[in-house]
Amino acid sequence: MINWILLYLKGVAMGSADVIPGVSGGTIAFITGIYDRLLGAIAAVNVANLRLLLKGDFKGFFKAIDLTFLIVLFAGIGTAIVSLAKLITYLLKHHEVELWSFFFGLIIASSILILKQVKKWNAVNFILLAIGVAIAYYLTSMGQSSMPDNLFGVFISGFIAIIAMILPGISGSYILVMLGQYEKILGSISGVLSGQLDLIPTLIVFAVGCVSGLLVFAKILKWLLAHYHDAVVAALTGFMIGSLNKVWPWKNTLEYYTSSHGELKPLIQENIVPAQMDSQVMTAVALAIAGLALVLVLEYLGRRFQKA
Repeated sequence: MINWILLYLKGVAMGSADVIPGVSGGTIAFITGIYDRLLGAIAAVNVANLRLLLKGDFKGFFKAIDLTFLIVLFAGIGTAIVSLAKLITYLLKHHEVELWSFFFGLIIASSILILKQVKKWNAVNFILLAIGVAIAYYLTSMGQSSMPDNLFGVFISGFIAIIAMILPGISGSYILVMLGQYEKILGSISGVLSGQLDLIPTLIVFAVGCVSGLLVFAKILKWLLAHYHDAVVAALTGFMIGSLNKVWPWKNTLEYYTSSHGELKPLIQENIVPAQMDSQVMTAVALAIAGLALVLVLEYLGRRFQKA
């Protein structure tokens, strides 16, 4: 029972990260020791196992795809997304520096822990690490693109964003920002919770896009990890390190874009050093340390329960 509660809380942590542009739920899955199991469970949803379902072998199907694991984990993810959608929007608007500081510390600690999973370093792995850093840095430096303002655009956005969400260091929410869909999807979630049922089709299409992306990409990533573990982990760690560019707390906005609600939002920003060591800076440093400590605690608990 304790293991399921801990798994649910990991799901809550993943969902919380997925709501933040610049932070990846895949990072949380990686550092909490459930990443391989998550990919395996998703990749197990294939034709062979679906035949078990069609034959009425529900027990065999549930066991083959690790359904209990997926239900508990996604229950946590869903709980976080639904409950935090408005809170995260508020924090990003009123406590941006503090929020980014916390996740900056989290990602630094995560990168260090994941680097330890590379069993053997060689020239190829170092190159892949550098490539991962470069790609993530480039993606987090891009401005906003645009997708068709229809359900097809919502589907494609979901397909692309979910791939980013399960990659450590690449934020699905930030991909949605770049595609011009972040406000729309987050607004749809808040709207449905407030009784705007006409927004349900948008969320259904987005969910179908996410499921499609998961089923396609999880198999590819699982195969890569099975055959080229060190190389893939090195590249994924590079993604995480490169994403620090996005979560640096202090920024100067160079360009803005207009949201679907007519509000000006940051589009292109540059990182800056705070002008002075004021109380906000000290708070930010404390929160960064708290984020780092949280990762270490989660990693410790994960190792302890894996041994139990």
